[in-house]
Amino acid sequence: MFNITTGTEFLLLGFSEVRELQLVHGMMFLLVYLAALMGNLLIVTVTALDERLHTPMYFFLSNLALIDLCLISVTVPKSVVNSLTNNRSISFLGCVLQVLFFISLASTEMILLTVMSHDRYTAICHPLRYEVVMNRGACGKMAAASWLSGGLSGLMHMATTFSEPFCGSHVIHHFFCEAPHLLAQAGSTVILREVKVTIFTASLSFLCFISIIISYIRIFSIVLKIPSVEGRSKAFSTCLPHLVVVILFLSAGAFAYLKSKSNGPSGVDLFLSMFYSIVPPAMNPIIYSLRNRELKVGLRRMLCGTIDRGAFWEKCVRDIAMGRK
Repeated sequence: MFNITTGTEFLLLGFSEVRELQLVHGMMFLLVYLAALMGNLLIVTVTALDERLHTPMYFFLSNLALIDLCLISVTVPKSVVNSLTNNRSISFLGCVLQVLFFISLASTEMILLTVMSHDRYTAICHPLRYEVVMNRGACGKMAAASWLSGGLSGLMHMATTFSEPFCGSHVIHHFFCEAPHLLAQAGSTVILREVKVTIFTASLSFLCFISIIISYIRIFSIVLKIPSVEGRSKAFSTCLPHLVVVILFLSAGAFAYLKSKSNGPSGVDLFLSMFYSIVPPAMNPIIYSLRNRELKVGLRRMLCGTIDRGAFWEKCVRDIAMGRK
């Protein structure tokens, strides 16, 4: 049963007890957060306003940017406020919400990355069927399934982690409430329940990873057969950024959750958690835009004011009207 003792507080010890280093940490995290905020908001805005980018690939990319925007907002703002104000406490409810939203969004991103690999596989290996398979309805259902599945995963982990009162110290040697660190303070019953849930979600994550690998093996086998250098370059430019994001996200996340947690401070734990919770949301806009000519052109058009916003809103109204019919 879910523990509703909301009066309990946790202490997030973060990176250092030295006040000067806390300020440095707070300012660095603030700069990274603002950069991630701006980059992901630009992707969402450009893909929404530019009709040339109203394709399945950019639809999923805008969903990924929205997930990254929410993911980094779950942990970093609280850490920045704590560092700058020298207040390390987080309420019980705040900790519950961090666990819920962080795992939900991370799981959603994992599933969405799998969907994006399927999109690229269909576009490159079955181009004649692409518009039929990846139609608007199918894309919407895939995105909705990703969000709902991720939310269910977060609810499962939250319910098991906070199913009983914490018997140990309320001191967490971390900059946010990460489930493995909370379990170090929990009883054996809670740990056993969480292990079962983790095995289930880890198995699904492994299946997603295998699906991504199989998709890219097939993609690269087709791409390498393309006779023109320009054709191969275009195919690689749409696939390699996605593959880099998958490797960054999965490798750091797997190490962070599979590594045994200690009750004391660990630089390795902090680094790994920072690497998969902060680096991907901040780096994804850079990775996707560097080798993506269409996205850079769309961004340039938006900044220069050449995107027809009136046509965009007319299209939105028309789509809503058609949906009602």
